[in-house]
Amino acid sequence: MIEWESASAGAEVRKSKTLYIQASAALVQFHLEECYLFARIRGLFRIPNYTLFVAGMMLIGIAVSVTSPYLSLYCTRVIGMSTGLFGLFMACVSLTGVLVNTILAKYADSGLNRKLVIVAATACSALGYASYLVFHEYMLMLITVSLLVGFGAPAVPQIFASAREAVSASGRTDSTFANSLLRSLFSLGFLIGPLIGSFLLLQLGYRGVFLGTSAFFAAVGCCVFFFLHSKQEASPVLNLKRIGPAAGERTVSLRERRILLPFLAMILLSMCNTTYNLNIPLFVVNQLGGTESQAGIIIALSAGLEIPLMIGLGSLASRFGNRKLMMTGCVLAGIYHILLLNADGLWQVIAGQLLQASFVSMVVAIGLSYFQDLLPATPGLATILYSNSSTLGSLLGNLTGGLVAQIAGYRNVYWLCLGLVAVSLALLSRAGRGEKTDEAQPALPLS
Repeated sequence: MIEWESASAGAEVRKSKTLYIQASAALVQFHLEECYLFARIRGLFRIPNYTLFVAGMMLIGIAVSVTSPYLSLYCTRVIGMSTGLFGLFMACVSLTGVLVNTILAKYADSGLNRKLVIVAATACSALGYASYLVFHEYMLMLITVSLLVGFGAPAVPQIFASAREAVSASGRTDSTFANSLLRSLFSLGFLIGPLIGSFLLLQLGYRGVFLGTSAFFAAVGCCVFFFLHSKQEASPVLNLKRIGPAAGERTVSLRERRILLPFLAMILLSMCNTTYNLNIPLFVVNQLGGTESQAGIIIALSAGLEIPLMIGLGSLASRFGNRKLMMTGCVLAGIYHILLLNADGLWQVIAGQLLQASFVSMVVAIGLSYFQDLLPATPGLATILYSNSSTLGSLLGNLTGGLVAQIAGYRNVYWLCLGLVAVSLALLSRAGRGEKTDEAQPALPLS
């Protein structure tokens, strides 16, 4: 009996030692991965101009999010637009952005001075948001804001393309992580912006909100103008030669399945996200009885959750693949919209922000890297292709989201969102995985 108890005690001691060793190994592994993550971040910030791109993305995120929680409320309550007319208004803004980016796509990787494009685009955006305060008649506002804000659309894709070029020139291969870090700082702006917007709204009203957005866009333009040292500055002549297939190059068409399916999926996913963002402030205020400030807090909460998620997912993309992460994001978005369809209180919407933040992190941030992996030799073209798919989705989301909300009510909009993520998941499951960025690829001009 004593021998059996002694053997049993010995087994327990060995088991405890094994568990201790395993726990210690896991802790060491965690610290190693944490150190590796910080080392990668430090390495990116040593790349010339990358810090400026990060600051620019954060300021643009702040600029947009100062206004975005209150834009639908301003246009419907102050200007007097119907939900459908507001959707049409936003669709026209998106369409102008698509047209401008499509024109730039012809010159994106053939000597276009990205610095001048970014400065001009941010100036147009600053004037566009200030125009909300000047024009209150629908047609005048539609024309003026659509043109100015639409011409401001290239700012973000050109910053991403410039960052991709800088990372590639440095010899680093973690471009997906670099994109995720940039996008996470954009989300940090969306965490800060609604708080600033709420303060400006309380102190100065909508005038303070729109002028605040204009000021942040102007700040981005000034920073880029004075501090960005681009390779084009060595020559005063701006080369605007169109991209065309040279000898030995093959062209790529949207008719190709490996391009078409991700392009369509991104359109639908952007349409879903735009429809959601268009309606969530109205849903919170008009359906759940919340306030404008609470709507802004919900948007800020989602943006705050996106920051660590984007950084973490960017470091995991090389392990699991961009496409798989995007498909996982579609599943989480579906669960979130089912939650919204059954929500009867603000706490359910707040609790679901982790799902929404995961969707944005897995689709919006990773999606750009997926397109750049498909076209690694032409980062500007790949970024514009991604941007146009997102903008087309925004256009459709503004049109259909506003129309469905006006006809069927704010809650039933999320049936549309649920269907969109389901179709997107099916498209991505049949799409290609994308080329690796460290593989040599010929130039692939878009035809």
